[in-house]
Amino acid sequence: MRIHTYGGLDVRIAGGPGREGGGNGPMVILLHGFGAPGDDLVALWRMLRVPDEVRFVFPAAPLKLDDGLPGGRAWWMLDMDRIARGLPRDVDAIPDGLTEARERVLAMLDELDRHEGLPQDRLFLGGFSQGAMLACETVLRSSRPFAGLLILSGSMVAQQEWEARWPARQGLPVFQSHGTDDPLLPHDTAIRLKNSLLAHGLPVTWHEFRGGHEIPLSVLDGLGRFVSEACEAE
Repeated sequence: MRIHTYGGLDVRIAGGPGREGGGNGPMVILLHGFGAPGDDLVALWRMLRVPDEVRFVFPAAPLKLDDGLPGGRAWWMLDMDRIARGLPRDVDAIPDGLTEARERVLAMLDELDRHEGLPQDRLFLGGFSQGAMLACETVLRSSRPFAGLLILSGSMVAQQEWEARWPARQGLPVFQSHGTDDPLLPHDTAIRLKNSLLAHGLPVTWHEFRGGHEIPLSVLDGLGRFVSEACEAE
């Protein structure tokens, strides 16, 4: 595994024929969730059953969370006052910091392309929780071709803006997973996101599981099949 800084983000790169992220094979980029350390998802590259040529990139979010979450990071800060009062998430709201986070990821993609070579039509972008939402936002604001969007326990934000932009991504395959008992991002908001994707012409491979805010082995099995089948289709 290698560590570089692209677009101002520290990224870990692995996989590929030499297992150090080299080659020109398909690339899977996964963005971690709120409060997780920057290397939270790195172990997944050894767990996913995909062709050996597949490369993996794991960026660390730029914001450090020192209070109560040592080592934790975030793409943008949450409205902790709203959470403390038990108010439901506003799916129409555009979170403060979302735009800056998106621009960081777009800059990272540009530098990855220059230094590592992004594979045309074989690029997968996704993440877990907050990282999944940022992946959606980035795909909607980028003109790059993608082979798939990976939404692991994600949810809807900026609903009006997203729904206006989904048609431009019509036909883009989506893998989406969510736990029926998720206490942080309720299952019904994930269903709402899935229905929005389907309504705008994005085919969704839906993986529902009995569990909470997590990535169980059944999801990894499904995700591995999704990426492998997409690679074989090219």
